[in-house]
Amino acid sequence: MQTRLFGEGLSYDHEPAFPSTRFQGSKLKIVDWIWEYVKDMEFDTALDAFGGTGSVAYLLKQKGKTVTYNDDLKFNWHIGKALIENSGVRLSKDDIDLILSEHQDMKYPLFIQDTFKGIYYTDDENRWLDIVTSNINLIGDEYKKALAYFALFQACIIKRPFNLFHRNNLYVRTSDVKRSFGNKVTWDTPFEEHYLKFVEEANRAVFSNCRRNKAINCDVFDIEGSFDLVYIDTPYVSSKGVGVDYFGFYHFLEGLVNYDKWGEMIDNSSRHKRLKRKESVWTDKNRINAAFEKLFEKFQDSIIVVSYRSDGIPSINELKSMMKKHKGDVIELERKSYKYVLSNNNSEEVLLIGK
Repeated sequence: MQTRLFGEGLSYDHEPAFPSTRFQGSKLKIVDWIWEYVKDMEFDTALDAFGGTGSVAYLLKQKGKTVTYNDDLKFNWHIGKALIENSGVRLSKDDIDLILSEHQDMKYPLFIQDTFKGIYYTDDENRWLDIVTSNINLIGDEYKKALAYFALFQACIIKRPFNLFHRNNLYVRTSDVKRSFGNKVTWDTPFEEHYLKFVEEANRAVFSNCRRNKAINCDVFDIEGSFDLVYIDTPYVSSKGVGVDYFGFYHFLEGLVNYDKWGEMIDNSSRHKRLKRKESVWTDKNRINAAFEKLFEKFQDSIIVVSYRSDGIPSINELKSMMKKHKGDVIELERKSYKYVLSNNNSEEVLLIGK
């Protein structure tokens, strides 16, 4: 016997379209601008080296390229599996029933309920997350599992103030006060409604470009193979030396895909139960220049396309100098109308292309 938690049938009889996303740093709004400057270049294979939301990799897939998506975060790798590597698998109504039903013959763990009580979600929401995450792990097909996770990530983010997990701030949602930001209606919408919406978006995004695309999960310096074009969108270090810590912002999602060992990954000294920190050269102002040097050398035989911010470390001039050691022609382009989420400065998006 099964008890349905919620949900009705889904439809996905639409043209493929990239799903909506609230991830910080996504290039979804400017992918067409990026494409304008690379479309006339001769390339067939492409690497999105810091794939994130997958919006650039997805565009390149739409344009008929053979795409490799990489990200060193496991939850992001599931996004790449769902949207880039996956060429035809979708979640069916039976799959949704499996995910969204409380199965009477299963003893569900209480990990999220016990560990994150009062931090990110309500008690009922935490219970829902324990059940659904456990059910997703019953799925055998790797692409269906990736799609199921993708919808779960999106549902988790949309119910969070600032769309992040950087603070113990459930009270922002639940306090009966006037607010100058956020959308309480969205926050209070049941998880199941959000989840079904994002499943439909994920299903709609699946398509084949008749190429064998791949999603990988490794450090960028460990990537093997050669590529005609490499797109690089590293985490950003501000002029003040502060790096964008995606691992810290989305640690909860990384925990979801490591559910069975989540407990041993947590830094219990933190009030919001983040994961133990991973050292990264891409958030270290003292090491990021050397990392870029190494990266440009690694991919010197490819067309190199770099997205960065005009006020970052390294500076744009420093990045250009590094690229010119390996590329004869380096073009600098600025997108002046692009506004960064959670940013109050006038920083602009810069595209560097080394040919």
